[in-house]
Amino acid sequence: MKFYRILLLVAFLFVANQQFAQDDGEEDDKLSLDEGPISNQFDYIAKRSGNYRADGVRYEVVKETNLFKIRKNVLDSIAAMNKKTGELKSTIAEHETTITSLNKKLEETTTNLSTVTEEKDSMSFIGIPVSKGTYNFILWTIIGGLFLLLGLFIYRFRNSNILTQEAKQNLSELEVEYEDHRRRALEREQKISRQLQDEINKQKKTK
Repeated sequence: MKFYRILLLVAFLFVANQQFAQDDGEEDDKLSLDEGPISNQFDYIAKRSGNYRADGVRYEVVKETNLFKIRKNVLDSIAAMNKKTGELKSTIAEHETTITSLNKKLEETTTNLSTVTEEKDSMSFIGIPVSKGTYNFILWTIIGGLFLLLGLFIYRFRNSNILTQEAKQNLSELEVEYEDHRRRALEREQKISRQLQDEINKQKKTK
């Protein structure tokens, strides 16, 4: 019974070792100097290299073709990265130029908006730019002054009209009084003339 257990354990370890070796083989098959990242290419060289010891130091032996290949791949990767970096820098510079242009246009728009708002809120009074509040104050002050002058004119006109009416009435009364006085004076004169004529007639009769 114990023998069978040992036999099963050995068989399991053998199968596991074969599976592990197969997985390593498949992983090695995926590694290549023609594709994949640089780290995998270095793994490929490490797995394909030999080694030896000399004076207690371990040395890795790499095929010259693989060394030149990995060197070329590294330089190509650096060149591609530099190219990509240059493209990114150029793109960033273009974006910065665009942003600067947009900021300039935004400042111009803000300035124009401020100017339009200021012009909207201000008005010209006798050629002098003043704020709308000041303009309204001056305008209403002028209007108020004109109304005040109009009221004063109406008041003086009414007073003058009253005085004129009183003067006309006084003149009319004076004319009536004058006519009455002239009539009475004329009557007295006529009366005196008759009396004088009567006396003259009497004097003539007595002679």
